[in-house]
Amino acid sequence: MKISKEFKIGIVVLSAIAAFIWGVNFLKGSNIFSHKYYLYAVYPKIDNLIPANPVLINGYKIGQITDISLFQQGGKNKVLVKFLLTEDILIPKGSIAKAVSSDLLGSKAVEIIYSNQIEYVKSGDTLIAATEEGFKESLDKRIAPIQAKAENLINSMDSVMSVVNLILNTKTRDNLDKSFESVRKAILTLEQTAYKLDDLVGSEKVKISSVMSNLNQITTNLNKNGQKIDNIINNVSSMTDSLAKAQLKDAIANADQSMKQLNIMLAKINEGQGTLGKLAKNDSLYNNLNKSSEDLDKLLKDLRLNPERYIHFSVFGRKSSKPTKN
Repeated sequence: MKISKEFKIGIVVLSAIAAFIWGVNFLKGSNIFSHKYYLYAVYPKIDNLIPANPVLINGYKIGQITDISLFQQGGKNKVLVKFLLTEDILIPKGSIAKAVSSDLLGSKAVEIIYSNQIEYVKSGDTLIAATEEGFKESLDKRIAPIQAKAENLINSMDSVMSVVNLILNTKTRDNLDKSFESVRKAILTLEQTAYKLDDLVGSEKVKISSVMSNLNQITTNLNKNGQKIDNIINNVSSMTDSLAKAQLKDAIANADQSMKQLNIMLAKINEGQGTLGKLAKNDSLYNNLNKSSEDLDKLLKDLRLNPERYIHFSVFGRKSSKPTKN
């Protein structure tokens, strides 16, 4: 049987169309010859989630988004996302389809997070939807504390500048200028002093070198005779300690002996022994001494009033006369 030319052309065209369709689906990530089933998820909103975004499990692509549509549920707009799964993978019921960022450029993907249930989804089932915090929200949360601190810093700087403007008036600026000028003069004076000191050191370099040499020799001698000096100091210290201990011991012994003698003397006085004891204990001796003192006083008064009774003096001599009676 002879095949016509038109039949051959038709077969080639159909093959080309089929290859084109397969190539387009392959570039979209869909293999028309693989096992397929569909899942759904309802999101309150989607950020840059578009058809052909991949569906991943642990980073491995198991399918892609095929359709996104908007519908109303409970008076609110919802987004219905349809997933085409090309891998034969068992997904537990109650698993989460989480919209995540797949790269730093903001590309989106859907990550399937398994649940702990033992039953598995079938084609046409709906997964639990979840969204990842967007880059903008995350950035806003990170920038918000920094923004608050920056605003507080700006307010503080504004307050500081206001205070500085109040403080740095014309008089204060003049005082600051004078202070800076005084500091400049002080620095110049220090510089001149340094130059003079440098000249002095240069001119007296030989003497300074000699003094340093002498100091070095003295230090060397002290180091050499360090043991002897230590011995001398120890001997002087021992001698001083011995003298101090000896004198203190003698003084304590003398004081102790004196106290003993004093105690003995006071005991004798209390017992009425000796002159002081008799004076202290015998009233008759005190009374006799008191009477003798009164008699002596009377005698002195009579001697002063009648001296002729006791003293006889004459240049030519005279007869003794009898003393008159009082």
